[in-house]
Amino acid sequence: MKRRNALLTLSCLALAGPNLFSCKRRSKQMKKEIKTDKAPKAIGPYSQAIMANGLIFASGQIAINPSTGELIAGTIEEETRLVLNNLKAVLEAAGSSFDKVIKCTVFLQNMDDFSRMNAVYGEFFKPPYPARAAVQVARLPKDVKVEIEAIAIQ
Repeated sequence: MKRRNALLTLSCLALAGPNLFSCKRRSKQMKKEIKTDKAPKAIGPYSQAIMANGLIFASGQIAINPSTGELIAGTIEEETRLVLNNLKAVLEAAGSSFDKVIKCTVFLQNMDDFSRMNAVYGEFFKPPYPARAAVQVARLPKDVKVEIEAIAIQ
């Protein structure tokens, strides 16, 4: 609990500056679930995104067509484009956008796909680009090629 309070205080100070009254008031706000039909429904016990203290924590998106719920298994470019469109819908439902993303994590089934994923990723983000990590993982949900999560400012 102490660590959680410390993290809330640090994030609040980063957003509110030295105005401690504002920071204390914000730290008492509860988290809010973000939901949209324009992105795939959660396929487990998690939310599409959570908003807390002015930040949006968007869950990882995979290549699922939000209209049909069907997995779209295609090239890394096709999957990345759908993943980022799904992420865009979640961010917009939270009142945010790619311009307000501060951190992304990209999970790849195969790091050999990095440059092709990166080319599509570059179509969605403008400078200053968000901080980012890209890692190869042993396996992703539904055996997709890519999953991307993000943290954004509201």
